[in-house]
Amino acid sequence: MPKTKSVYICSSCGNETSKWAGRCPTCGEWNTLSEQIVNQNPPERRAAAVKQSQSYGFDELDSAVESRSATGIEELDRVLGGGVVKGSLVLISGDPGIGKSTILLQMCSSLGLNTLYVSGEESPRQLKLRAERLGVNTSNIRVLAQTDVASVCEHIRSCKPELVVVDSIQTMYRDDLSSAPGSVPQVRESAAEFMRVAKDTEIPVFMVGHVNKEGSVAGPKVMEHMVDCVLYFEGERTSDFRILRAIKNRFGSTNEIGVFEMTRTGLRQVSDPSLLFLQGKPENVSGISTVCVMEGSRPIVAEVQALVAQSPFPVPRRVSNGFDYSRLNLLIAVLEKRCGMVFSTSDAYLNVIGGLRLDEPAADLSVAAALASGLKDFIIPADTMLIGEVGLAGEIRAVTSLERRISEAEKLGFRRCVVPARNKLSALKPAIELVPVYTLKDAFNKL
Repeated sequence: MPKTKSVYICSSCGNETSKWAGRCPTCGEWNTLSEQIVNQNPPERRAAAVKQSQSYGFDELDSAVESRSATGIEELDRVLGGGVVKGSLVLISGDPGIGKSTILLQMCSSLGLNTLYVSGEESPRQLKLRAERLGVNTSNIRVLAQTDVASVCEHIRSCKPELVVVDSIQTMYRDDLSSAPGSVPQVRESAAEFMRVAKDTEIPVFMVGHVNKEGSVAGPKVMEHMVDCVLYFEGERTSDFRILRAIKNRFGSTNEIGVFEMTRTGLRQVSDPSLLFLQGKPENVSGISTVCVMEGSRPIVAEVQALVAQSPFPVPRRVSNGFDYSRLNLLIAVLEKRCGMVFSTSDAYLNVIGGLRLDEPAADLSVAAALASGLKDFIIPADTMLIGEVGLAGEIRAVTSLERRISEAEKLGFRRCVVPARNKLSALKPAIELVPVYTLKDAFNKL
């Protein structure tokens, strides 16, 4: 009978220790150590022939365009960096019901490659019913309802598909580990097995990953280090719009996003998200401004709304949706100190329309203008866009890719654009009016 012992494994970093502690000694997270039973003498693995190691020069390797296959979904190709790379291991995660399995089924259909869909959560019949509801072509897809990693990998090596989808990695297990499926050791070792299969056979593998209650990918952090690409679905449950963002990508930029709309027949890509985020924009209302941010190589126009109301409490509330909370407090402090505006007796609510999140400093001027407009109750013209980073001295600092932002504003019919005067404006010849500003006071005076 095999001997067993107890170890405590951190669910955040995967560190193993022989004794329990309230705080992980490696990553410092609290209450993340859980007990796992492991075999001291696990069954021996199948003996594999030792291959002679071989090194290559970069000029000997072929990096032809054919190593990348377009998925047929432009928004997904944008996030992946141009398509699916041979031998890549991609992890796609997000909240339950956000559309992870849906987009993978649509991708398998549009790619047209011989696909093996490994289902650990649904039966083949259930998967077929969902495919029929989405109206996708499944003639090139074979379903394998199996959760044993060794059996799945053996099937992949024998049938040699051109694409593999694993739904999901948390349901996979290895029988030589005594821990339950979904635990840190099982997820880590299962992901490592699929990585070896992908690299040995040059078959791209897509894995669906669950999220924990904090919203991050469930399982050890080392799993995100192992894979080549980590995609994350964002979106509100009350909204039909989804944003696919690349958190990590070894074959492309991590700043690109893909915008989708959830319909009855699956996810529909949105080719012009700027028009989407400006739909229903109210006119002649204070506290509303417009900004153009860069998401990778794509300029996106977003609407910022601010509501400033008298507070009945001694400590006013600050609520931010789609914008960094600390950055909001910083901009309020700058408005109070440099512009003489008093927010200490008022609640401030900030919202970015469409579920978009503004992480770029170029949105500072638009957010500050919306807050000032909500406080002083003046109206920012609907045909005016504000772009610029705000410093602690109240100065408007230069931003990157200003020409592309202005071109997007022209395309959407804006007539005026408030921009940093520190940018080189002499080289720009736009069809709309540029209003250069140096400080926040200067910007408010010219609105």
